[in-house]
Amino acid sequence: MDYQAALAYLDEHMSYQKTGRIDSPSIEPILAICGALGDPHLSAPVIHVTGTNGKGSTVQMISRLLAAQGLTVGTYTSPHLESVTERFRRNGESITEEELAEQIQAVAEVAPLVGQDPGYFEILTAAAFRWFADIAVDVMVVEVGLLGRWDATNIVQSQVAVVTNIGMDHNEFAGPSLEDVAREKSGIVKPGSAVIIGETRPELIQIFEQAGGAASLVRGDDFAVTSNALAVNGRLLDLRTPTTIYTDVFLPLNGAHQGDNAAVALAAVETFFAAPLPEDVVHEGFGEVVMPARFEILGRQPLTILDGAHNPFGADACAEVFFGDFHPEGRRILVVGTLRDPAEMLAALRADEFDLVLVATAPTPRAVAASDIARAADELGCDNVVVFDTVESACLRALEYADGDDAILVTGSLYTAGAARPTLLRRAN
Repeated sequence: MDYQAALAYLDEHMSYQKTGRIDSPSIEPILAICGALGDPHLSAPVIHVTGTNGKGSTVQMISRLLAAQGLTVGTYTSPHLESVTERFRRNGESITEEELAEQIQAVAEVAPLVGQDPGYFEILTAAAFRWFADIAVDVMVVEVGLLGRWDATNIVQSQVAVVTNIGMDHNEFAGPSLEDVAREKSGIVKPGSAVIIGETRPELIQIFEQAGGAASLVRGDDFAVTSNALAVNGRLLDLRTPTTIYTDVFLPLNGAHQGDNAAVALAAVETFFAAPLPEDVVHEGFGEVVMPARFEILGRQPLTILDGAHNPFGADACAEVFFGDFHPEGRRILVVGTLRDPAEMLAALRADEFDLVLVATAPTPRAVAASDIARAADELGCDNVVVFDTVESACLRALEYADGDDAILVTGSLYTAGAARPTLLRRAN
């Protein structure tokens, strides 16, 4: 199987109704597949990360800290921006197309032998575990795809289970309360897991503390970001863990919320080692974090920003950084395509404060139609709304309209960000 054949095999298993996450709900199919592959998910210790927002950033920070300590780190994330190979990384480097094709072929061969017809996410997850076993990583850092309990990644036996925060998301699968969402996410906690809790609301904290883990640490009580200042191209942080205070740590990511993610990541890695980290490791690890589409600045004249905010909680944080940290003085242009309730997303993004709103349908069957986003924008009170067939065409119009003093924000989902990024990189100054 070559890479194109592997992509075709994935496409055959890609329907929204067959995500391979919690449709059953059961993790027995992927357990059977991984059993036939030799249980690769048990081949190395695991740090398992869930949460409503900040999972991707926290996973990357954890991975960089572990690598800075000298470990070979296998990182599995979702979704991808431009290529599926981005989901699989070894010390920050993506899997090659040839390696991925080999892993997917292995999954495709064993699945029918154990009576399984896996979904897209199950295939990729099994492939990731097999690759990590083949390359003999020292530790796996695994991002949950959806919620936790019934997610395909939840066959791991994690040494450290991490929750970044809890918000209302994926309510078609969990809800209607935040407590319901938290209970689903707490399903990643195993009897031997140390639990790192980034959430700070007591009624939600107790759900994770009572989930059966071996021990727990809570942000604010056991670890925290004690100073979180705006810096050039990022944040300057002071971080407190149960053992140590780390000062003047530069994190090359925008947004005060990334400081909270950094505190969670550092607590997780210290817990994994059961020891404080050398100061130079902390500075090196955080200094090397790269997160495309997390308030990523792709141009300066005009200021061009890409953010993968995919729910109202994330959209609110995005708007806070855009209007607060950057406070653009020229015209403000919003390009948006989303999979969520457009009225909630646009309100969180403060779309009515933009001079021009360009709406497009994100490139996924789950996307909200551009016409529906435009209707929600009109109802919110946006003065100038234009509909486009594609994210790329909306981005081109934004770049044509803007001059050097203006600011463009492209957001609404990681699918939108993935479609926009190549266009913005080609055209932004």
